[in-house]
Amino acid sequence: MSPPSPTGSWNCATGAGCASDATRPHRQRHHRHRPGRRRASGARGDALASSSAITAGGAFNTLVAARRDGLDAVHVGARGTGGFADVAAAALRDAGIPALGPVYDVDTGYSVVLVDPSGERTFVTHVGAEARLTRQDLDAVALEAGDLVVVSGYSLAHSPRTLPGWVAGLGPEVRVVFDPSPLVASLDDSALAAVLARTDVLTANAREAHLLLARLPSGEGTRTAAGPRPEVDPLPFDGGRAGSDATRLAARARPGAAVVVRDGADGCWVAEHGAPSAERIPGFPSRVLDTTGAGDAHCGVLCAGLARGGSLTAAARRANAAASIAVGRRGPATAPTAVEIEALLALVADPA
Repeated sequence: MSPPSPTGSWNCATGAGCASDATRPHRQRHHRHRPGRRRASGARGDALASSSAITAGGAFNTLVAARRDGLDAVHVGARGTGGFADVAAAALRDAGIPALGPVYDVDTGYSVVLVDPSGERTFVTHVGAEARLTRQDLDAVALEAGDLVVVSGYSLAHSPRTLPGWVAGLGPEVRVVFDPSPLVASLDDSALAAVLARTDVLTANAREAHLLLARLPSGEGTRTAAGPRPEVDPLPFDGGRAGSDATRLAARARPGAAVVVRDGADGCWVAEHGAPSAERIPGFPSRVLDTTGAGDAHCGVLCAGLARGGSLTAAARRANAAASIAVGRRGPATAPTAVEIEALLALVADPA
């Protein structure tokens, strides 16, 4: 039995249930395209990396963001043995994040992250020990009133038969935060529906929210049902819909739930179930070097704010500040400290 997590702590549920890609290292390469080679989506070619590094990433980014903002964070997912597992274990240890989950005799998976000169990134992921987590492992996790459990779309992709039942059985004293991730369009139908039915806070970027909305029926009484996985993007996405998508997702959420849609430099939109429209929470000026992990930083700081008893709008504004700092740094786990967040909040007046 895992020791109980402290009241108000933040538990990350990823990979096969509680924390898998939290321990997934990132092989990150920043690319400098060769002169004369035209950049085009789907075009063949090669590029020279201007830098390369292996760091812990995935849900570790979110855990460390919460930790740096003053919230106790606990990693309760499956860990591996091997070179990548060692990278993840060292990162968790150095961040002061206890790792309570099982260890399997296979290495932790990894993601190759390609970051272009604009700061945008592409991921290629290989799954490892994080996908081995069982329902027995999850049932050994001791949660207390006030805890938050974060579930990512990567979690559902790894364990569509294990994670949903555990999440559905969590008591009302525990809040579930769901980030569907870029895999939202390919998630298992029943797994997605089960997690949405128990979600207290849904957080996604604008594109993910748009793709998720396309899978949800609009009829009353079908809020938590998920439609078939589309073969291609079912709705054209050209930006500018984050606010309306947040409102529509909140209408389909369970009573009492809320939705946060991250909208890049424009900040984010928040909407609670039953609200007539979403509220825009403005972003902060930033110089973008690397967007890897910015959404994770936003999620972790959002959770920290909610765990302290703050309002959704206040937590979202703080999360916006954290994300704006994170994108100005290279690497995945670049969330700022609480002191850095407070300094930026003090410089920019709250429009409210």
